[in-house]
Amino acid sequence: MYAIIAEGAHQYRVEKGMEFHIDRLGQKPGSKVKLDKVLLVADGANVKVGAPTVAGAHVEVEVIGQKRGEKLIAFMYRRRQSDSKRKKGHRQNYTVVKVTDIKG
Repeated sequence: MYAIIAEGAHQYRVEKGMEFHIDRLGQKPGSKVKLDKVLLVADGANVKVGAPTVAGAHVEVEVIGQKRGEKLIAFMYRRRQSDSKRKKGHRQNYTVVKVTDIKG
């Protein structure tokens, strides 16, 4: 059984027991979160597609911890202009979660 969920601006294909990272949630490790935006639920040949979401379906996840992604460098350069070089770094904050149950 698997489901496709929407969280933030991303969509994820999840299965029971799977660990993945999503944009940062304000939850502590060990807490349970219910994700309601389920776009599709499939169990073998039985497939439910939502319009836009599947009614009554949700995915329960457990928060494992918080982590930060690798550093991304944004470098801007314009030739023949003063102050034309700019270098900025960014590290995205993530929440690592584990799927405990898929209802729907």
